Amino acid sequence: MKEKVVLAYSGGLDTTAIIPWLKENYDYEVICCCVDCGQEEELDGLEERAKLSGASKLYIEDIVDDFCDNYIVPCVKAGAVYENKYLLGTSMARPGIAKKLVEIARKEGAVAICHGATGKGNDQIRFELGIKALAPDIKIIAPWRDDKWTLQSRQDEIDYCKAHGIDLPFSADSSYSRDRNLWHISHEGLELEDPSVEPNYDHVLMLGNSPEKAPDEGEYVTMTFEAGVPVSLNGKNMKVSDIIRELNALGGKHGIGIIDIVENRVVGMKSRGVYETPGGTILMEAHDQLEELILDRATMEVKKEMANKLAQIVYEGKWFTPLREAVCAFVDVTQQYVTGEVKFKLYKGNIIKAGTTSKYSLYSESLASFTTGDLYDHHDAEGFITLFGLPLKVRAMKMQALEENNDK
Repeated sequence: MKEKVVLAYSGGLDTTAIIPWLKENYDYEVICCCVDCGQEEELDGLEERAKLSGASKLYIEDIVDDFCDNYIVPCVKAGAVYENKYLLGTSMARPGIAKKLVEIARKEGAVAICHGATGKGNDQIRFELGIKALAPDIKIIAPWRDDKWTLQSRQDEIDYCKAHGIDLPFSADSSYSRDRNLWHISHEGLELEDPSVEPNYDHVLMLGNSPEKAPDEGEYVTMTFEAGVPVSLNGKNMKVSDIIRELNALGGKHGIGIIDIVENRVVGMKSRGVYETPGGTILMEAHDQLEELILDRATMEVKKEMANKLAQIVYEGKWFTPLREAVCAFVDVTQQYVTGEVKFKLYKGNIIKAGTTSKYSLYSESLASFTTGDLYDHHDAEGFITLFGLPLKVRAMKMQALEENNDK
């Protein structure tokens, strides 16, 4: 009986060509596994395509709620954003996919897991670190880094498929390279490869409008959170995945969450991409608006450091590590009282505050106003400033004395 390999399968040209390639070069029985993180219509017709391509079986595993509850929510609670812009849409999905690939490999008794990530990108790192952490005994095959892989273009892959009796409607025409899940869509390639060229948003965007084409009327949205987790939208209780779906529609309509970024990949190169994250952008901003009422200054300061650290950890594929667990444990403590309601208006790419309330708010109107209350005496500031500024004053006095001595 042949040994088995589990292939991370999307149904695209690359992973379709990999099926006969694995059989030809490794003599494996190929088990395809497509992990559904919210790709929607991209999943249509996959089973027939996988079987036509020579796979013995296809698993389509729905992890949308797992993705939302166990990967997205921890990053939202942390406020994790890579290089100040990227909301980690692809990065957050990869550990969940890796975990499911390992589960299927164990179920099938497979000796190897194969992925179609290239040797230039971040995904090879994320998939492989996840697999190594969860199943160190399972072999990993990465065709794009394998000397046996000689296909260098889409046309090469199409010709290879046809030579192996696979005649599917793939096109050799160049198009954007995209990654889609419930949280976002990323776009790379074509004019985006030149940072000096403006994106052709009429061709790029898939989830909604550009701000210029958004409605002239704004739209109000209300959300509630409990312990940092979103629980309702416009007065209706929903699970997180449904909240994100609704926010995607609202955000796409109003041109929210479109970024154009040149980011630093883990492998050392810079890459330019356009990301659409309409619902995620709204959700992150709503969480931030609530949190700023509730966290004290010192906690907020350290939490920002932890947010940057978690973004780096997730971007680099280190989800299944003690460090990620420790950072998330810190974040969970900070979220204990992040409960309340956030209202905002969506208008032509903007998320405009319209009022935030929480029973745990640390904001005091009497303290913040210009009226002197019992808790605050303006004269107290004098002693505070004297002590707070003492190191600056002492240094200035020392430097002044040195200058006077040098002048003598």
